[in-house]
Amino acid sequence: MRIIFALGLAGLLVALPGLSQNLNLPRRPVNAVSGSEFVESIASLGLPEREERIFSEVARGNVPDFLRRLQPVTVTLTEGTRTHSATYFVTPDYLAVGSDEDYLLTPLTPATAQRIADRLGCTLPTRKLVDDIHAAATKLAPSNLPPDAAMTTVKVFAQHHAIVRRQRAEQLQAHPLGALVAGHKKDVVISARLTNAPGKVAIYGWHRLDGSPLQPLYLGHTQTWVDYSHGARLVQRAMTVNGAPTQATDVLADATRARLLSDEGPVINPRYPVSAPGVPAGFQPSQPFGEETLDFTFAPGVKIHLNAPARTNFIAGRPVQLILYALPNGNTTAQTVGRQLQPGDDWHYDIQHIGAQSRYLRDRLRDRVLVVAYLEADGKSWPAWRKQHDPNNQVIPRLVEAVKGRFREFPVRLTLTGHSGGGSFTFGYLNAVARIPDDVERIAFLDSTYAYDPAQGHADKLAAWLQASEHHRLSVLAYDDAVALLDGKPFVSATGGTWYRSHLLRTNLAEHFPFTRELDADFQKYVALDGRVKFLLRENPGRAVLHTVQVEKNGFIQSLLSGTPEEGRGYRYFGPRAYAAWIQRD
Repeated sequence: MRIIFALGLAGLLVALPGLSQNLNLPRRPVNAVSGSEFVESIASLGLPEREERIFSEVARGNVPDFLRRLQPVTVTLTEGTRTHSATYFVTPDYLAVGSDEDYLLTPLTPATAQRIADRLGCTLPTRKLVDDIHAAATKLAPSNLPPDAAMTTVKVFAQHHAIVRRQRAEQLQAHPLGALVAGHKKDVVISARLTNAPGKVAIYGWHRLDGSPLQPLYLGHTQTWVDYSHGARLVQRAMTVNGAPTQATDVLADATRARLLSDEGPVINPRYPVSAPGVPAGFQPSQPFGEETLDFTFAPGVKIHLNAPARTNFIAGRPVQLILYALPNGNTTAQTVGRQLQPGDDWHYDIQHIGAQSRYLRDRLRDRVLVVAYLEADGKSWPAWRKQHDPNNQVIPRLVEAVKGRFREFPVRLTLTGHSGGGSFTFGYLNAVARIPDDVERIAFLDSTYAYDPAQGHADKLAAWLQASEHHRLSVLAYDDAVALLDGKPFVSATGGTWYRSHLLRTNLAEHFPFTRELDADFQKYVALDGRVKFLLRENPGRAVLHTVQVEKNGFIQSLLSGTPEEGRGYRYFGPRAYAAWIQRD
């Protein structure tokens, strides 16, 4: 067997379009503490409190920009006449808190390192990965300090970090921040030996300039031991083997391919144990689908109903897709959730079925925890609520953070959506933010673009957000309400309905990127950015009122799956109810 190592070149990034090149973190908050300030704030904390602070700072995006840009590494394994090649991406340095100008490399326990890795779609390295990364990197010599009781204190963490920064400064011109560096820390690693060493941490590395490790693989410390020499480098789980996308965890478990990443043979459970945070506090079981629900009020005057799947779905590292669904005018939360009509029931219970459509989606999207937040404004009208309670667009962002904060233990992907007047909630949010945050992954309008206004910069903000990440998606559903008749009369003006406003939004977005257009007897379809942007605009030759029909006929499902491989599988927009089996019967 012959192993050949090579550093992945920048061109490989183009060859691997399905893999992210950056850590999936929020932008660094403008008010985030610097590395020096962080040292002062955690110096007197005990280990659990200190670790929680590190996790929280990383989760909120207080990480240097240079650390976010992952570096490719390629290794090859030759057996006889057959060669296997693997490319993976790693952080250019060890985990740190702060800015490019002022940061702290943060030693931490393997459990906290694992929590961070889980949240960011990463794993910790093996011994072989550490060797290969070091071979590819700019090399810094180990700098060890006297082994005494102070080596586990933040003061010494900062002292050692200052030494490393001086070493980096000598290399900075040839190898600027963001270049791959190694040798200045021992790595917290995963190892097959951990199976027989519960409660221990595996450390390895601190390579000398000649490539020999100062620290052999060592499992003598408990998981609560953290000293200044430790570092946590992240390896993105998504990778390729022989050009095909795969996951590092699958490669490590495979008897043949594992040798690309491990010199210990297969590693079946390549992670440190992390206590699953479980369902967030306050949720209560709800029948008959085994869901978890939580109700609370956000002042002024917003009732929030959270509906989550069974608590067994809440697994450490599994992302929460948090859907903020602003209710349509005149509807209660119970009516929006929906149920099978019983004698005497109001007809509103049978026109949306967001509860059943959510269950349908959960049955298909099992790689995430799909949570729906039903947002009901006082007076059952978001336009009226905004006019009375939030004329300056200050409250809605706080509401969003209040809901998101219920899931702080999980990586959260936000979806902003709503039907009818609920679209006013989304536009209120767009008015409030200078730029749409990266963790908003989807915005969907279900016949709800009434409040669209190019003068408010809506199209510009949406375009910038869409172009910022290949994970961002926009779905717009509408019908020709300009010709619709209610009791024989038109009920919207030529420019006031969603037909006109959706066309206007599409026209304004086309100033930023091109659309393709497809027409048929039922729809005008406009698609952009490889399907991530999709407008489905229903023709209306019969002049019918299709406002709620769009939602009832799988509209919520369509709005959540638009632009994904699951779009159109097992359902048809404006087709029969694909979610009938998921409707609550009592």
